[in-house]
Amino acid sequence: MLIQIYIIIIIVRSIISWVGTIPPNPFIMTLRRLTDPVFRLVHRHLPFLIVGGLDISPIVILVVLYFIDNFMTGVMLDFAATLR
Repeated sequence: MLIQIYIIIIIVRSIISWVGTIPPNPFIMTLRRLTDPVFRLVHRHLPFLIVGGLDISPIVILVVLYFIDNFMTGVMLDFAATLR
């Protein structure tokens, strides 16, 4: 559930970044504090994801988060099956 919430946060941050310059407010600052560490990590290891001013790192982050979510769901279901 936490991964799915973080996916929504990444999507909201991406949509807001398309809007343009928005005056700083607590909501935007909170979104940035939650997402900037992951974006910095991806930009450090995969700098080619910024193409012509277009940052496609949110797509990569979302794919990785979906993979982790599906993997963890499978592991938990297998673990639950062994407990039965």
